[in-house]
Amino acid sequence: MNARRLVSSGSPLEPEIGFSRAVRVGDHVAVAGTAPIGPDGRAAHPGDVYAQTRLCLEIVRRAIEEAGCTLDQVIRTRIMLTDIDRWRDAAKAHGEVFGAIRPASTFLQVSRFIDPDWLVEVEADCVVQVTT
Repeated sequence: MNARRLVSSGSPLEPEIGFSRAVRVGDHVAVAGTAPIGPDGRAAHPGDVYAQTRLCLEIVRRAIEEAGCTLDQVIRTRIMLTDIDRWRDAAKAHGEVFGAIRPASTFLQVSRFIDPDWLVEVEADCVVQVTT
């Protein structure tokens, strides 16, 4: 039986909304939309898509590792932006992390996020490769 493993990032929104930063079932890990929330619980790097994307990717990396996965096992990412014209800033950060891994990836525009200072959110999916 595949146990369900929940990973928390400590976001105060997790219990309020009823979600986990990541969920692992068997060899699959799904990482929820990850916002650029700093240690103080507020939006980090206001106005800076690149820095916000780097922070989102770092939070995603920590969740993936806590779920027993590594970045090289990411098979899909979704980058959601409030201004698609700034996609290259997010793409630069994504490329720095995933340039050699090259997961399937989608960039899309959304109308807004919960916090108007969030310019980007990142989702990721992994398949854990078991070595024998």
